[in-house]
Amino acid sequence: MFRRIDPLLFGITVVLVVFGFAMISSVSVFESYQITTRLVAQGLREETSNSFYLWRSFLHIAVSLGAMVFIMMIPYHLWERLALPLFGLTLILLLAVFMPGIGADYGTAYSWIRLGPFSIQPSEFLKLTLVFYMALWLQKREQLIGTWKEGFIPFAALLSLSTVLVAIQPDLGSFLVLTGITCTMFFIAGGNILHLLLGGAIAGVMGLPLILQKQYIKNRFHAFINPDDPSIRETIGFQIKQALIAIGSGGFFGLGYGKSIQKFGYLPEVQADMVFAAMAEELGFLRLMIILMMFATFVWRGYRIAQEAPDRFGFLVATGITTWVAVQTLLNIAVNLALFPLTGLTLPFISYGGSSLMALMIGVGILLNISSYSTQSYATEHRRTKKENKTYRQPTIGRR
Repeated sequence: MFRRIDPLLFGITVVLVVFGFAMISSVSVFESYQITTRLVAQGLREETSNSFYLWRSFLHIAVSLGAMVFIMMIPYHLWERLALPLFGLTLILLLAVFMPGIGADYGTAYSWIRLGPFSIQPSEFLKLTLVFYMALWLQKREQLIGTWKEGFIPFAALLSLSTVLVAIQPDLGSFLVLTGITCTMFFIAGGNILHLLLGGAIAGVMGLPLILQKQYIKNRFHAFINPDDPSIRETIGFQIKQALIAIGSGGFFGLGYGKSIQKFGYLPEVQADMVFAAMAEELGFLRLMIILMMFATFVWRGYRIAQEAPDRFGFLVATGITTWVAVQTLLNIAVNLALFPLTGLTLPFISYGGSSLMALMIGVGILLNISSYSTQSYATEHRRTKKENKTYRQPTIGRR
């Protein structure tokens, strides 16, 4: 099986993860010192460190890579049988984030569940389990997707159920990614484009008012709409202003690895949401284009795997996982370039974040497993085996 998996997709994933580890090593030193200083003051740690996020990232990567390798050995049809239970479990976990003693906030959103020293963000895993359930649901309604009653109405209900629980946390970034995944899968499966536009409008009407109830979300939209207001640039627009300074400072060739200035307290969450800006500052436009080309190649290979999947479930799952990576990458980069309001999304495979990386790597493992069953892979393997057998069975001349 390992011989048939997509080597380019596998290689790009590993390179992006290793590159992300190197970037976290560079940009997280100040934030690591700040958080360990607070922990020392609280008596939870004996000394400060510049590598707090680095070692935690190393643990995330080691576990996530192991999970990817394990998952890509499991036949992807298992997820067809487990789609409904897993989807239901993640919905329960999304409700649990609001329970006292279990749910935990980070900054301004209640999106985490804390169990002792461990914490998980259920919305990250919902992106994966929603892909499973959508693929199962769309497969069963293949002939009815384009209809209003049997196609769009159930789709709108599923979309609302999936996004409202995320919207009330509030988690604008995950809300947008989930909407992007479901709408793309619905359209690819044969959904009516007019129904799709209506579904997006319904998600916006139901979800955005819940999200905009929080003042900090309103401030993000206000900062996006009025970026040139001096009072905004130094207050609610400070993070985006510093991101643009970092990107502009990098120019074509960058300041050099480890030489970012904005990471020293100017750029909040530099190892997570804003890592793209720090990358641009240190690496510059030309080197950054290599990373963007790798993301583009990943998306191309992902959709190619979907196209060559042996059945409809594999096709829809591969489409959903690839769309997830594509939408989240575009949104994160758009935020860093001030082309979209702040969302709190990580840059796939590169940003710091255990739940995000784990969910993504499990998704890639499934994508690689689907690639091993692809029609093209089987055709190539069949030709190779036939050629080897023919060579092995050639008769020896002159012997009876």
